[in-house]
Amino acid sequence: MVAAICIHNATVLNGFSTMKNCAVLIKQQKIIDVFNEKRFLQKDFKADTILIDAKGAYVAPGFIDTHIHGIGGYGTDDYQTDSILQMSEILSSYGVTSFIPTLYAAPKDELICGIKAIVNAMGKEQGATILGLHLEGPFISPERLGAQAPDSLSPVDLDLMETLWEASEGHIINMTVAPELKHMRELALYCVSKGIVLQAGHTNATYAQMVEGMQVRILHVTHLFNAMSRMHHRDPGAVGAVFIHPELSCEIIADGIHINPDIIKFLLTCKSLDKIVLVTDSLKPTKQKKKPLIANGDEVYLDKCFYRKSDNVIAGSALTMIDSVRNIVSYGFTVEQAVHMASTNPARIMRQEHLGLIAPGYDADLVIFNKNLNILYTIIKGNIYNKGKKICV
Repeated sequence: MVAAICIHNATVLNGFSTMKNCAVLIKQQKIIDVFNEKRFLQKDFKADTILIDAKGAYVAPGFIDTHIHGIGGYGTDDYQTDSILQMSEILSSYGVTSFIPTLYAAPKDELICGIKAIVNAMGKEQGATILGLHLEGPFISPERLGAQAPDSLSPVDLDLMETLWEASEGHIINMTVAPELKHMRELALYCVSKGIVLQAGHTNATYAQMVEGMQVRILHVTHLFNAMSRMHHRDPGAVGAVFIHPELSCEIIADGIHINPDIIKFLLTCKSLDKIVLVTDSLKPTKQKKKPLIANGDEVYLDKCFYRKSDNVIAGSALTMIDSVRNIVSYGFTVEQAVHMASTNPARIMRQEHLGLIAPGYDADLVIFNKNLNILYTIIKGNIYNKGKKICV
């Protein structure tokens, strides 16, 4: 890590405004100051300060992927610490500065093994920072499995939840649950006491059950529209609850397959921007060149997203976060809006108060990309990465 970095001649998307012809000063893994180019030219920098001329490119808070299973042939379903560390290294190529590795629902012993693999990787990253872990189950609905394995689910079990929490050493950040399950209220109250962000997903909840879940702080929704009860005029279901209640925030997978782009535009007429989070939900074979392509033990094939080969069920996306940003912009949104969804919103919703903005005191987690939305550099805690490799400019 270098002593100081100053990125100048930049268009800074700081998370609340756009600042043109500006500079960002970084020292000791933190953002120290943001100022205009005129002040940059007047400053006398020390010899060991690295100066990066952005040449008008965008500087944004680093992308935060809060729902990701794998990339590059490495995945959480390997249950191996090395796989999580490889994910960290690869993700830096795509502007991701931090992520929450997501575990599928699985039998108890496998879940514990997966949890420990993630926890053991924390602090050893050579790329994107592991914030904690996301459990996408096992307390989800058998009626809305998606690509989850039916024998991996569990009825609500507080003893099991306690075991999972202890295995995580307190590092479970978010958890997908089905609000309609029996004893969900007790589970939710336990999770709230531990600071876990609860998400409704893989759920067949009625509208009333969604509202009841909101009362115990199930206030975020996993991959909106996918693997959940649909909106009906007599029972709005899980999807309708998101549109009706401004308190609910939601993930979206912007690959053009999981959600029609026009539906995303419609969503923004009903929800405030700060309630929408871009996620990849990317699988282990994302960007993998060798075959076969395996995700969660099943062979999949790629046709814009991954489908399970055995039954053609959508298994997950092949997105990266910069792909998501490009797609959102191609749908007609601004780059600023895309950055909110990819950086600022996930930081706030996941209670990562040190991330998601470019302002003094925030972590020096930044992504620099040009007007064509191609990544130039990723900066993680003051370290500079280019194409996944740590460099000095």
